[in-house]
Amino acid sequence: MVIKRLVDIVGSLALLLLAAPLSCVICLAVATTSPGGVLFRQTRAGLDGRPFTMLKFRTMHAGAETERSELTARNETNGHLFKLRDDPRVTRVGRLLRRLSLDELPQLVNVLRGEMSLVGPRPLPLADSGYTGRARARLSVPPGLTGLWQISGRSALPWEEMVRLDLHYVEHRSIGMDLAILVRTVPAVLTARGAH
Repeated sequence: MVIKRLVDIVGSLALLLLAAPLSCVICLAVATTSPGGVLFRQTRAGLDGRPFTMLKFRTMHAGAETERSELTARNETNGHLFKLRDDPRVTRVGRLLRRLSLDELPQLVNVLRGEMSLVGPRPLPLADSGYTGRARARLSVPPGLTGLWQISGRSALPWEEMVRLDLHYVEHRSIGMDLAILVRTVPAVLTARGAH
């Protein structure tokens, strides 16, 4: 865990510096194409279920969270997640950010603060956490910016498969596995496989 934390600190700092020019462009694009703040903040379940505020670049119009209940019947996933391929709340810029996972860049700040890791199970909103039975083991490691979900199909995976992959990570995690997942994340993001 000490080595993993050191990798998280060095990696997140390096990526934040490298991504700074791109982040400035994204901020400008989000701010000038739809009203509302540049960042989206949401409470997620972290290590041992402790809530933390996860950061993302805003990809939906302002007030979109209050409209979710109206779209529940159109949910395209099973289990505890809400996913909608053609979500009408997503802005034009937001669609591009999601496709390339650029909306996740601010989570490098969460990693630097120790609320997340570069690799681990994705943190879910508290309302969607579904942490019952064996799935509670997801909470025994820090949530990650990327993980086996992201390199295995992302949003295209059913809930049960996502949980299975997360539990596999929890039970077999190592620095070697983390590095392999980080390397495989690059092509997964560039091909936008399963992203929406």
